[in-house]
Amino acid sequence: MSTDPSLLTPMRKPAIEKRAIRQAFERAVPAYDKHAFLQQEVARRLAEHLDEMKVNPTMILDAGCGTGFGMPLLRGRFPKAHLVGLDLAHSMVAQARKLHGNQPRLQALLAHFLPRAAGLSALCADVESLPLRRDSIDMAWSSLTLQWTDLSQTFAEMNRVLKPGGLFLFATLGPDTLMELRAASQSVDRYVHVNQFIDMHDVGDALVHAGFANPVMEMERITLTYSELRELFADLKGIGAHTVLGGRRAGLMGKQAWSVLAQRYESYRQAGRLPATYEVIYGHAWAGEQAKLSDGRQVIQFRKRP
Repeated sequence: MSTDPSLLTPMRKPAIEKRAIRQAFERAVPAYDKHAFLQQEVARRLAEHLDEMKVNPTMILDAGCGTGFGMPLLRGRFPKAHLVGLDLAHSMVAQARKLHGNQPRLQALLAHFLPRAAGLSALCADVESLPLRRDSIDMAWSSLTLQWTDLSQTFAEMNRVLKPGGLFLFATLGPDTLMELRAASQSVDRYVHVNQFIDMHDVGDALVHAGFANPVMEMERITLTYSELRELFADLKGIGAHTVLGGRRAGLMGKQAWSVLAQRYESYRQAGRLPATYEVIYGHAWAGEQAKLSDGRQVIQFRKRP
């Protein structure tokens, strides 16, 4: 069995290998949507958080847009808004433009007669260094992208480009993600197989540090099930979720190590299926002046979905 289980990078790391991340997602584009069930479901649930918010944005940033699954969700709610889709991988941006952008002739007509008409701008860029002006975006949306970034730098950039009072809404992964695989892979060999993710409370603190106001954090667990372990790895590799950390395996996992891992993972099988748990963190906050308590502290709301 030649499967490399060194998958999923954490949100904090000494140095982010952008080239490795970009290359992994470039290669994943052809099969991405076939394997991105979790990504699509989280985007749907993230969109539901907008039900309780009174916003009417005209410029929306989809940060880490991938192949653009979130774009119809945003357009359905804000049909008059202009979407700015942004991703680190050029092939992802091209696919998003192909699937969800206006036809070139229609876009040209809209630009001529209605310069501020709803449309799509697709950019290949890094969320840690946004090619956008300060105070240029009404709402920033990011679904399962932050775990690939330096969190403090990304939050600072989001706060910079959002207009005062602008909404930042996101979903990312928490530390219990792939907890079964983490436990099963302990001491299989000397390599890192599943990496750490930042706790919900630390994400909330990072929002405050970046200058966001009234942050609200929420967490839930989503469990996918598989008949065989190789199916889980096929999904992870299919979406380009490879680690870029030092200590990861450079090549494929050996047959003996894979056999040990698969045998250990079998202990989690229930009703004939193998579980893969994801801790999903949802958050939102507002760009603008922070409301503080009398002693200078700011209140962060933490919620856990049933």
